[in-house]
This record gives sequence, structure tokens and C-alpha cells, in this order.
Amino acid sequence: MTAAAAHRAIDAVWRIESPRLIAGLTRMVRDVGLAEDLAQDALVAALERWPESGVPDNPGAWLMATAKRRAIDLLRRRTLLERKHQELGRDLEAQQEMAVPDLDAVIDDPVGDDLLSLVFIACHPVLSTEARVALTLRLLGGLTTEEIARAFLVPEPTVAQRIVRAKRTLAEARVPFEVPRGEELAARLSSVLEVIYLVFNEGYSATAGDDWMRPALCEDALRLGRVLAALVPQEPEVHGLVALMEIQASRSRARTGPSGEPILLFDQNRARWDQLLIRRGLAALARAEELGGALGPYALQAAIAACHARARTPAETDWARIVALYDALARLAPSPVVELNRAVALAMAFGPAAGLELVDALAAEPSLQGYHLLPGVRGDLLAKLGRFDEARAELERAASLTRNARERELLLARARHVRDS
Repeated sequence: MTAAAAHRAIDAVWRIESPRLIAGLTRMVRDVGLAEDLAQDALVAALERWPESGVPDNPGAWLMATAKRRAIDLLRRRTLLERKHQELGRDLEAQQEMAVPDLDAVIDDPVGDDLLSLVFIACHPVLSTEARVALTLRLLGGLTTEEIARAFLVPEPTVAQRIVRAKRTLAEARVPFEVPRGEELAARLSSVLEVIYLVFNEGYSATAGDDWMRPALCEDALRLGRVLAALVPQEPEVHGLVALMEIQASRSRARTGPSGEPILLFDQNRARWDQLLIRRGLAALARAEELGGALGPYALQAAIAACHARARTPAETDWARIVALYDALARLAPSPVVELNRAVALAMAFGPAAGLELVDALAAEPSLQGYHLLPGVRGDLLAKLGRFDEARAELERAASLTRNARERELLLARARHVRDS
């Protein structure tokens, strides 16, 4: 195996195995920062040895065994937990006697429990939202600091500092490595879902930069959501979020043109929508409905997305149902952004004047003052009403507010189109 091939294989293995590896080590050493350091040490050892020896039959078990040896050495040096040393030593000896070690056996406890505990640590509310996102992508997504910085268009040192502070905060707060129970589980789960959806949204509609989408982030979020759904299969909102992401992701190929230019929903070639992802999304939504009774915020948004997915053409979209779903969402999770989306649905169902009335009512909302989609939506509705001068001004204002270059080009093109009408 060439060095380049070995490095590619190691990178793939790391993306798959690092969450399980860090989770198992965190359970052992009770410190997520130390666990990641041990995992990174094992990765360095793999980079040194595998180009010559080849990738082991069970690379995850090899990494875990290597990391455990380093954990034992560290514990011995610190003269900590003599009983733990003996347990780890016996476990390591047993592993070495096995011809082909099994990863689950190496980790000992159920892997799902460790992974779920790591999810709840990485998304703990004691951390800022930015820190949760960075730590989740690092520990559970297997992304490097450079990759996270590039994805969110922030300086690499900023991401590094967020991760370091997050680990320090978790250690100082003595956050236990366990899955919360009862009411605390529900409260913490909402933080986990928020982080995963933030990652997905940044990939689906990038807030800044030259690209309309960052598909890798969508894929990372989807993978995390699917893992979480398998770990907590009785939580309806987890399935609701997975449904929402699956259906939204199904449109990815149709959302950009040959040169990467954005293509809006009504203009998309629906034949390019991924039917497998749509089926998976509808199945996840059905699972959420079976478990939950009344739909939660993510399941309601998934139900809205499903209305679009089921329509073969824009004209077949059930806009009356979408309005009803937005009404329910506004009652359950009220926000100015939900109201703005509801205004679009109202305009489609009952005419642009009905939507414009709601948009105008949102004009004084402080949280939307710098939000480019408010003038963007208003410009579209004004154009449909034949108020072209006002529409052009609103679309140009929307273009000035967005930080995404592709979206700016799209808004300016729409403004020119209105001008020529």
C-alpha cells in the first residue's frame, strides 16, 4: 500500500471510528479533552505504522487498543486510580490474546451508551451555541479544526479557541459522562437537536462566502441525526428532525445550476430530487407521528417539507395545508422567522396581498432588521402586486444585507428583472 493510499484509508477510518473511540475513552478517563488527546495519539501512531504494515482487519479495535495503552501509561504516571489500572491492564491483556479483536469487545460497555453520552456532553447547555457546534463537529463529525473553520468561514484560531474553552468548561463544570434521565433528558435533547439542525442549515443555505451550499455539512448533520435516531428510537422529535433533513437534502442536486448559481424551489427540476431521501424522510415523519401524537416543531417543519416533496409540480402544492401547519408551528414555537415563512404560505394560498399584510406587520420586529429575507420576501410580493419600483428597492436592499455572494447575485438579478418588467 502506498503512503498516499494509507493516508486516505486512515482518514476514512478516522471519520467513522473517532466518535466511538472518543466516547469509549471518555467513559474510561472521565475527561472529554483527555479522551480526544488519547484518540489523537492513536491516530498519530496509525499514521506512522499503517503505511508500512497496512490497515488492520479491524482498524477501530487497533486504535482503541493503542489508545488504551496510552491511557494506562498516563494513569500510571499520575498514580491515579490503582483499581482502574488493574482493570484496564487485565482488559488489555485479554485483548492481546485475541487474534482479531472486536471493537465492541474492546470498548466493553454498549457502544450506543457511550456514543449517546458523548452527544449529550458535546451539546451541553453549559457551552455557548458556537462552542457546541464546533465541539460536536470535532468529536462526533471527525472534522479537523481547519475543516470546521472553512465550513463556517471563521478563522482557524477562533475555532481552536472555542474547542479548547469548551473542553475546559466541561471539565470545570464536572459534567458527568452519562445520558440524562427524565425531564433533564427532554431539556438536553432540545440542545442536541438544535446543534444538529444548525449544522444542517449552514450546509443547506450558507450564511456567507461564495458557495450557495456546503453539502459536506448537510451530510455530517444527517449522519449525526441518523445515529441519534438509532440511539433514542422512542423520541418523536428526533425522527422529526431526521425527516426534515432527509426531505430538505433530497433537493440538493436541483438547488444549484451548472456554475453553482442558486435555483429557487419553484424553478427546480423536480425530476432531480432524490426519491430515496424523500422516501426515507416520509418514513421518518410517519415514525414521529406514530410516537408523538401532536407533532413537535421539527416534525411540523418536516410535514411542511413533505407537502412540497409530494407535489409533482409547484401548482400541485397543498398551500392551504402548509398554512395550517405554519399556524400550528407559530403556536408551538413562535418566532418572527416562522411568521415570515407563514406570510409566504399565505401569499401562495390566498394571494400576495394577504402575505404582504403579515410581512408589513413584521417590519418593526427588531430581530429581523438585518435579516435579508424580510426585504427579499417583501420585494417578491410587491412585484406580484405590480408595485415594481418598491419591489426593486426591496430586492436591492436584501442583496446588500446578505453575506452570501451567490445569494447576492440572485437577488440583484431579480431586482434587474423587476426593473425590466
